[in-house]
Amino acid sequence: MVDPLAELDIDVQSFDIPRIVSVYPDRAGVRWWTKALFNNHEEGEMSVEIDKDSAIRFIQDRIEKDKWLEEFFPKQMEIYHNAIEQTKEQLLKQQNY
Repeated sequence: MVDPLAELDIDVQSFDIPRIVSVYPDRAGVRWWTKALFNNHEEGEMSVEIDKDSAIRFIQDRIEKDKWLEEFFPKQMEIYHNAIEQTKEQLLKQQNY
């Protein structure tokens, strides 16, 4: 498949939506949580409880950020992917003018 945007001189990263994710334990270090912030929103998404082993793998960079977000924040990632696709479509329309 040929990328229709390949010929455009565009910094694609400038069209990306910021995604920040963190993992953290409770005070006792027994329960672990993950939290995500999309598009620089200050409040972020509700925290999701996770298991300690997964948290450690994420901290050690053994799990890719977007894969993590897909697993624990699937609705938000669906919105993210839709926004990126809309941006691509708009760029293609601009290229055709």
